[in-house]
Amino acid sequence: MKNPVLVGLVIFFALLGVMAYSTLTLAQHRVEVCMNYHGRQNCRTASGTTVEFAMRTAISNACADIASGVTETMGCMQTPPSKMVTLK
Repeated sequence: MKNPVLVGLVIFFALLGVMAYSTLTLAQHRVEVCMNYHGRQNCRTASGTTVEFAMRTAISNACADIASGVTETMGCMQTPPSKMVTLK
């Protein structure tokens, strides 16, 4: 194998290792959130570096399925969750 190819493979696997490590260590908190909005319900699970970040992400994901349009989405996201469970 030639040197440039070997160097390229080493850099590729080093970057792959860094990405895997950061992905596994950043998701320290996991939250399940259920949202009710205008008679529709949806539950989502999300991970994040803090409980608050994971909760906001789960709320956003749940509201994306049950609200249509910007106004409904904003209204749904400001509604308190009907259920919130910290999983990790």
